[in-house]
Amino acid sequence: MTRQLISSGSQFEHDIGYSRAVVDGEWVFVSGTTGFDYTTMTIADNLPDQTEQCLQNIQSALRQAGAEFADIVRVTYMLPNAARFPDCWPILRKYFGSVRPAATMICVGLFDPRMQIEIEVTARKTNA
Repeated sequence: MTRQLISSGSQFEHDIGYSRAVVDGEWVFVSGTTGFDYTTMTIADNLPDQTEQCLQNIQSALRQAGAEFADIVRVTYMLPNAARFPDCWPILRKYFGSVRPAATMICVGLFDPRMQIEIEVTARKTNA
């Protein structure tokens, strides 16, 4: 089975040496994804907008892998301020409300102090 590497074009991927996502058979592993708009390398200054951009970035990677949000089986949310997690729930519900993957939220320090959330997902392509 061929392994497929997916890139967003982010300089981070090049500098650090990782892929936005890796497809291995029916499985899609999307790296921790932040709220950077990778086309402009800008990031919003508020958590809801960063959450929306994270999920748009993840959606792009999933589509390149031949998957959709409905295929997500696991999601991990990483925030430097756990008390702010409820601020992003409306956006998370918009994307995951009908999918309802297994989920974990952890409080962590993130690489750049502008980053307010990082999200990683695992999907299993239903059309595989």
